[in-house]
Amino acid sequence: MKIKVCGLKYQDNIKQLSLLPINYMGFIFYKKSLRYVDDVLDFDFIKTLPKHIKKVGVFVNEPINSIQNIVANYNLDVVQLHGDETEVMCEELKPYAKVIKAFRINDTFNFKDIQKYIPYVDYFLFDNDTKAFGGSGQQFNWDILKHYQLQTPFFLSGGIDEQSIDKIKQFHHPQLFGIDINSKFEINAALKDSEKIKTFISTLTNNDSN
Repeated sequence: MKIKVCGLKYQDNIKQLSLLPINYMGFIFYKKSLRYVDDVLDFDFIKTLPKHIKKVGVFVNEPINSIQNIVANYNLDVVQLHGDETEVMCEELKPYAKVIKAFRINDTFNFKDIQKYIPYVDYFLFDNDTKAFGGSGQQFNWDILKHYQLQTPFFLSGGIDEQSIDKIKQFHHPQLFGIDINSKFEINAALKDSEKIKTFISTLTNNDSN
């Protein structure tokens, strides 16, 4: 089970979290987000993160040339497209980084509609359906994912917290790749509680070994 912590911004906080068994760190390059990295995130510092932590840039309907520049400047490993990006855009970004395409899930979501993305993405990310592009802190009905029968692995996102561990343990899907956590582990927007995350990962790992 891979762990992705999204919405990071502050250098000291990132340093603390880099000592934990985290697989992916997400940095939001969307100006309307409370977790937008603006000028706080330093190019050179991000490049010094441990190699085992994959650096993810999160974008919402950003022009492709802008994404390409940010990938190069921050040496990103992955781009996460959280808006209305087409499969053509995913194809154009594939040579530059791995691609996660996020989708907002509701009771009428049709997984057949995302089949066209499969050749051009490495992972899907399934989040709660909101008017905003993520960040609701609310969970969607995971039972909907019983209808997901494609072969592309996915991250599970949306309102996951410490109380979700048993639910995660009971959720069985062959393509579940990782858990994406964000606002439920915050002290303030973009400032994560490292001890809370450490406990979450430890408890989830212990559960996995039982």
